[in-house]
Amino acid sequence: MKEIVSELLQSSLASLQSEGILPADQTFTAQVGNTKDKAHGDFACNIALVASKAAGCPPRKLAEALVENLPDSPAIAKVEIAGPGFINFFMSTASAFEVVDTILEQADQFGRNQHGKGKKVQVEFVSANPTGPLHVGHGRGAAIGDCLSRLLEANGYEVTREFYYNDAGAQITNLALSVQARVKGATPDDAGWPKDGYRGDYITDVASAYLAGETIKADDREVTGKADPEDQAAIQEFAVAYLRREQDLDLKAFGVKFDVYFLESSLYQDGKVERIVQQLESNGYTYEQDGALWLKTTEFGDDKDRVMRKQDGGYTYFLPDVAYHLDKWQRGFINEQGADHHSTVTRVRAGLQALNAGIPQGWPDYVLHQMVMVTRSGQEVKISKRAGSYVTVRDLIDEVGRDATRFFLAARRVDSQLTFDIDLARSQTNENPVYYIQYAHARICSVLRRLEEEGGSRGRNESLGDLSLLTLEEEKDLASQLARYPELIENSANLREPHHLTHYLRELAGQFHTYYNAHKVLIEDTAVRYARLSLYLAVRQVIANGLDLLGVSAPEEM
Repeated sequence: MKEIVSELLQSSLASLQSEGILPADQTFTAQVGNTKDKAHGDFACNIALVASKAAGCPPRKLAEALVENLPDSPAIAKVEIAGPGFINFFMSTASAFEVVDTILEQADQFGRNQHGKGKKVQVEFVSANPTGPLHVGHGRGAAIGDCLSRLLEANGYEVTREFYYNDAGAQITNLALSVQARVKGATPDDAGWPKDGYRGDYITDVASAYLAGETIKADDREVTGKADPEDQAAIQEFAVAYLRREQDLDLKAFGVKFDVYFLESSLYQDGKVERIVQQLESNGYTYEQDGALWLKTTEFGDDKDRVMRKQDGGYTYFLPDVAYHLDKWQRGFINEQGADHHSTVTRVRAGLQALNAGIPQGWPDYVLHQMVMVTRSGQEVKISKRAGSYVTVRDLIDEVGRDATRFFLAARRVDSQLTFDIDLARSQTNENPVYYIQYAHARICSVLRRLEEEGGSRGRNESLGDLSLLTLEEEKDLASQLARYPELIENSANLREPHHLTHYLRELAGQFHTYYNAHKVLIEDTAVRYARLSLYLAVRQVIANGLDLLGVSAPEEM
């Protein structure tokens, strides 16, 4: 419907240009928005205020001319001018409910578009170190990254999901030393435990599997435990493979799949890190100081220069990140990471600019999410037996289920901190948003089962009713909310903000529950009954479509 209003206004603008009221050599675009108060119509536009200077007349006078030149349309019931020159459009009842037939016809494709035109986009997310189970911060990254990938696909992009494994560096050495200590019988409470060692129960599991000679399959490799307490390299290889498998299982339980697993170690093996150093030195952006090699990141907006190669000859962590991002430059990425990577963004972008590789400033795009606090009975939950010092994704899934975990972790703006209330997520009340939305879907399915029991059957998305019989304001409001869905899907992807979808679905479910409680559908008047059922079916379809983009199920019974 918004498109209809836009087209009518563009036609009117063209007429005023041809009449000389507006300059013919300027471009005017009418921005149409939803009204917050239905007393002001369904849609509003401020083009008269924007273009009044060019017209050389007061905004209200220009608004009157625009309205006078609007083509006739059965979609418009009336048009009003408000305040200094806002144009408000009231849609006809017939046009308001056209969306119902569109939804039932397009079914699971409703809301999808081809604006991406098949452009290839890679989204890197989660990318946890293979040193332990995935924590809730990783879980938030998984929920946001996967939902963003689904939204981009719904907008016509060809999406590749990528996981970057930091399987090299000091943290991997600490992992190997921790498992080796456990293999030799030490515990985290012993004085000889590695200073920066990992302490969770999972270290015991890895050590036991290594000593038992288990064979671990993890994506691209198969590793068998050598059971040799002294072979640190073998222990490291086994531990990384074991925890990669564990993380894969966590992600599978979370309903997240990746197309590509990229290993940090491959950057060293393929010589890409060393080539980056040589290129940066050749470009004149490095210098030596205090026995270390530095990069002049201040020349690219950083607050201070950064060490690339330490005194001991080892590289700092951001250098392989630059090598990895150069590799990604050929593929075009969006990065979904935790807010603790904020400082990394500046350094990596500076390193990429210093390569003089034609990479645009500000690349790559980042979506940085804030931290998650888990609470139970109003108190923060900090410790997991499995992980030792943090709450894991698996803990949440075991507590509240996959659907609630995914929904809650995607339900807030990515740049805001999130409190995950376990008690709320487990509750079966209207206060629990995922339950509230799923219950709306299940309620509609229940009505259809009752209809079938009464001897009335219809196809899953079969519209049998005369929609002109839907005369209630609640019905029109529901239809208007349904019509907003395609634009919401487009905007959520463009803004990289999946949380808009969770808010929309809760609003839609709330409107439906209010309507359901106030007006019966299985009534004697069969014509009205079938019209309302068609509206029910449209609501069910949009809820199912939206939940699918969140990776959440749409149950038929609850």
